[in-house]
Amino acid sequence: MTDCLFCKMISGEIKADVVLDDDKVLAFRDINPQAPVHILVIPKEHIATINDLDEAHSDMVGQLYLVAKQIAAQEGIHEAGYRTVMNCNADAGQSVYHIHLHLLGGRLMAWPPG
Repeated sequence: MTDCLFCKMISGEIKADVVLDDDKVLAFRDINPQAPVHILVIPKEHIATINDLDEAHSDMVGQLYLVAKQIAAQEGIHEAGYRTVMNCNADAGQSVYHIHLHLLGGRLMAWPPG
């Protein structure tokens, strides 16, 4: 998508504070962090919302979580704990319509969220 912020990051048109970049996934630090560690993990395939996923995306969604696990270890938050969140549509707080997994850690997470 030519107007998608995250697609522009994937193409390199917009710079990001990249943590991991492979052939299927890009992970970068959130520009408005809600925790000491706040990293977004996104697929390189443009998918607007969770509602747009289908069975063919199962491996890709699993890869997002495996990357989040790897980054949590790299960032040193895997033992204390971390949260992963994926929002769907405006009422849930999705502001960029390219699915993304939030990896949050480095502080105590309250429950319930929001």
